[in-house]
Amino acid sequence: MLMAGVRAIQELDIKKVVALSTLRQLGLMIIIIGAGIPLLGFFHLLSHAYFKAMLFMCAGILIHSIKDYQDIRTMGFGALTLPLTISIFTVANLSLCGIPFIAGFYSKDLILEIVIIDSSNALMFFVAMLATFLTVAYTCRLSFLTRVGLVKSERMYSLLDKDIKMAIGIRVLLLPTLAGGNFLSWCIFSFNKSIVLPRFLKLLIIFLILSSVLLNFSDYTSNKSICITSMTTWATSNILFIPLTFSVLSRHGGLKTSKAMVRSNDLA
Repeated sequence: MLMAGVRAIQELDIKKVVALSTLRQLGLMIIIIGAGIPLLGFFHLLSHAYFKAMLFMCAGILIHSIKDYQDIRTMGFGALTLPLTISIFTVANLSLCGIPFIAGFYSKDLILEIVIIDSSNALMFFVAMLATFLTVAYTCRLSFLTRVGLVKSERMYSLLDKDIKMAIGIRVLLLPTLAGGNFLSWCIFSFNKSIVLPRFLKLLIIFLILSSVLLNFSDYTSNKSICITSMTTWATSNILFIPLTFSVLSRHGGLKTSKAMVRSNDLA
């Protein structure tokens, strides 16, 4: 979950940013399942499905409208040419950040408050809070670059909200993204979900969201980016070599084993 957040800050491919965001949300579900509340993990899965489906559809519209480019640095001024898509894309990003009273808020806020209450594992608390900070950071970066980004590879695009089917699809998903969290909460839980915390801890999540927005905006307006050392960048760009370890090497070993078994069977 933490590595997905760190990697998404450096990523320029819009599809990879959304995919890494999904990976981070899956990590959040695993945390709450590990805390012994699988029902809450299922609730987050359902509420997350609303706005993440809408996010993928909006990202696809942006990609196909800009000559199939996936680099977010080529997607600026989308608010002027694709107002419907960019507006719904922004709503999906706000829900991903956990802005109050949108679908993502009802599950994410409840999960993080339970992590705060469960103070037996300080490392898990730190990882969850830092990952929340990173989520808002890369989401705001994505929103800034797609709305008002100034780095362009070409001067002219043909951008219009012309695909009626896609427009209808994202509009249908907009309503559950705005109101579906409260509805799902009412349907799934039969008990009082109010958690009483000290004021500082209650406002900690909102503080993380706001501070990440301000930090990202200040870096964007000063033409800087969130900097990481070269060694850390090399490691995080490969997600601590997890794809290499669990994909390439395991596939290579499995293929060698199967080849040896086939050869031995042929000899037999």
